[in-house]
Amino acid sequence: MMIRLFIFCIIFLLPLKSYAETTLRMANWLPPTHPWVKNIMIPWIEKVHIATEGRLKIQLLEAPIGPPPAHFNFASNGIADITFGVHNYTAGRFMSTQITELPFLSDSSEILSVAWQRIYERELLKLNEHKGTHLLGVFTHGPGQLWFNKKYNSLKSIQGLKVRIGGGIAQSSAKALGLVPLQAPVTKAYELLSGGVADGIQLPGESISFFKLDRIIKQGFIFEGGLYNVSMFVVMNKKKWDKLSTQDQEAISSVSGETLAKLAGIAWDKADRDGINISQENGVELVYLSEDDKLIVEKLLTPIIESTLNKVSKEKKIDAHKIYSELLKEIEYIKMNNK
Repeated sequence: MMIRLFIFCIIFLLPLKSYAETTLRMANWLPPTHPWVKNIMIPWIEKVHIATEGRLKIQLLEAPIGPPPAHFNFASNGIADITFGVHNYTAGRFMSTQITELPFLSDSSEILSVAWQRIYERELLKLNEHKGTHLLGVFTHGPGQLWFNKKYNSLKSIQGLKVRIGGGIAQSSAKALGLVPLQAPVTKAYELLSGGVADGIQLPGESISFFKLDRIIKQGFIFEGGLYNVSMFVVMNKKKWDKLSTQDQEAISSVSGETLAKLAGIAWDKADRDGINISQENGVELVYLSEDDKLIVEKLLTPIIESTLNKVSKEKKIDAHKIYSELLKEIEYIKMNNK
């Protein structure tokens, strides 16, 4: 009798265990060494595997299945199970995320990312901007700065220069400073700068060394709190999410949301520190704004903050000024409690 029971377990129970594992496909548009992949998505994938006790396996695709702006639709249409991306790559769809892309918010991605996740979940999730998907988390990269392939001595001296931007608030900020924005993917940055098409670029500190731009960048203008920020997402196809057991949904949620935002923020902050250190070692000069220049920049960019909040309020039928104020309070609260 005992022998029969043992054989039954071998024949039936072990195969059932292997069949219970579900594999989810995650689309990827970045190289495996990029901080977003190496230090955020791969650790998160491992956390999901542990939280679900091995029931869920996330396969990170090695090759892109399309350009970065298409990745949200890959998830909403079920072409991939999970995707990550930049909100402003999909123009017009995620207007509320402009609230966290405004200048001067924070020098720390960790602080801003956690604050943004809390505010988005509390105030903006109800807008259903990520329709067709289940939102796993939002966060931001570090503060965006200005970088040039020549050295300049003041804000006035950079007016009229052509600068590559990624889109969103970065474009408005560039125009306000008297720059000529050129919208192009970061993968084209080296080509634009080395070929003389662009004089500079807007990027966080980590990107300068990662994309090897420190070979041609000579100077960086550092804006306290950032000249702009970029909101990012991780989403899962809604139908795929709904098919998961409640147990697995709860397990994924336990390592997503604010936990994911904090993981991402810490990774971006470290990447920025490392990137800026490498850039300085390679001769890139950092210029911190004088008090006079800070006042000038604040005067130039404050209208952008106001007009953006007015536009978001009108389009989304929300009080964007109130939500922006709540974001500032959350940032300050986290900053004070992290000390």
